[in-house]
Amino acid sequence: MEYMIGVDIGTTSTKAVLFDDKNVVVASANKSYALYRDLPDVAEEDLDELFEALVSALAEVVRVADLNKGNQITAVSFSSAMHSLIAFDEDWNPLTRAITWADTRAVKYTEELKANGIGQQIYKNTGTPIHPMAPLSKLLWLKSEHTDTYQKAAHYLGIKEYLFHRLFGSNKMDISIASGTGLFNIFNLDWDDQALSVTGVRKEQLPQPVEPYEYETSMFEKYAALIGLPANTPFVYGAGDGPLSNLGVNAVKPGVAAITIGTSGAIRVVSEQPVIDPKGRTFTYALDKDNWVVGGPVNNGGDVFRWARDNMFDAEKSTAALLGKDSYDLLTEIAERIPAGSEGLIFHPYLGGERAPIWDANARGSFFGLNHGHTRAHMLRAVLEGITFNVFMVSLALEEVVGDLKSIQATGGFARSPLWRQMFADIFEQPVTVPEAFESGALAAVIVAQKALGKIDSLYEIEKYIGAANTYFPEPKNFEAYRELAPIFIRLSRQLQTEYQNIANYQRKHSK
Repeated sequence: MEYMIGVDIGTTSTKAVLFDDKNVVVASANKSYALYRDLPDVAEEDLDELFEALVSALAEVVRVADLNKGNQITAVSFSSAMHSLIAFDEDWNPLTRAITWADTRAVKYTEELKANGIGQQIYKNTGTPIHPMAPLSKLLWLKSEHTDTYQKAAHYLGIKEYLFHRLFGSNKMDISIASGTGLFNIFNLDWDDQALSVTGVRKEQLPQPVEPYEYETSMFEKYAALIGLPANTPFVYGAGDGPLSNLGVNAVKPGVAAITIGTSGAIRVVSEQPVIDPKGRTFTYALDKDNWVVGGPVNNGGDVFRWARDNMFDAEKSTAALLGKDSYDLLTEIAERIPAGSEGLIFHPYLGGERAPIWDANARGSFFGLNHGHTRAHMLRAVLEGITFNVFMVSLALEEVVGDLKSIQATGGFARSPLWRQMFADIFEQPVTVPEAFESGALAAVIVAQKALGKIDSLYEIEKYIGAANTYFPEPKNFEAYRELAPIFIRLSRQLQTEYQNIANYQRKHSK
């Protein structure tokens, strides 16, 4: 039997999924690691923990494949979180932890780029909105506030590139990940001269851009032995998690949007060429050089639901554990008892600042409309509705750029919740389809590997493997309530922006 492995490198865990030769999931392994938030605005990962999670997850599914019986793993392929930055010295010793997309310490330098107009010029070349998430801003922060590290740095990589470097000694970055750095020109497919000039970084400090179909076949023997794979097993670079999420749910035709809610979230559509928003609200990232994903990312997705669970429903979390029940399932049952609109309670979910649609790292969360009749259950439902309203705001900007959205494909952890799926259908007033295959990112990575190895001719082959789907249709009694609340949510988010910087500065000043 021939197998392939799709690897999904996320913000807080890495998952390896074993697929058979019919692209059916045989086994999976998920290994978690910490997201270090030692100080306000910090969001980093430990390099050894990242590497150990990858090796452990791969080794676990390789054991299931049982290569001793003549079975073969023909490729390992990757989907990865984007926008990370790691600095190394001349001898490849790390100078930093992995600085993730969620790290917002570069906010000051982001605002300067926006104010002087240079940021907009760079955005038009790179397709990456000017925000602290991007390595562009992170490099300016390092240059100004960590001069020693900046001067010692001879190489810069992201998370996936670091893992490849450690396994193979390589120094490459696929164009999908590169297109999210703010340093990569999406029109000539090379590092952007203006972005390099602004940051002071030289091309030779950055990895070689390659197609997602590039692969490595000479793994260091000590790691091949740990994983249990032949050292010549092809490891395909793959692409960023956002573009591959679209591919993984077959949202690749014009007007078909993919919505993903994991730790963070996004809404995206595929275009045959890069599309730049004159207002700088949407990104354009490569799936490959012939397919471009246009959309908007949100910082605040499932992690906000987790915050609500851990801080407002600790007793219910313990009860779920005693009953052997998933705590999120129990919480959605509680939220389901509350009518659509949470009886006038609105929640802005900006606990971690925000990317799209407001692109403000100083943004903060808030409940609005609380009265004596509201309970914790109302607050919980308002949290889920707030996350959904925020993605809806992004969709309005996206439609200005690419035209009307015709249908929605949903993926990510939220897609497991019937309540949340229905909420999206009601707020968007569109059918929401949830493909049967939940491991969409890993499946998409495997499809990329199959094309890389010449087993298929087109990425569209994925349509054969999506499987059955459930579709949720808008319910009039619900979307009428949301029609009234959505404009209030949007207006309020704009009004609050005038005070976000003040409250964020206060928090930074008084946080320990």
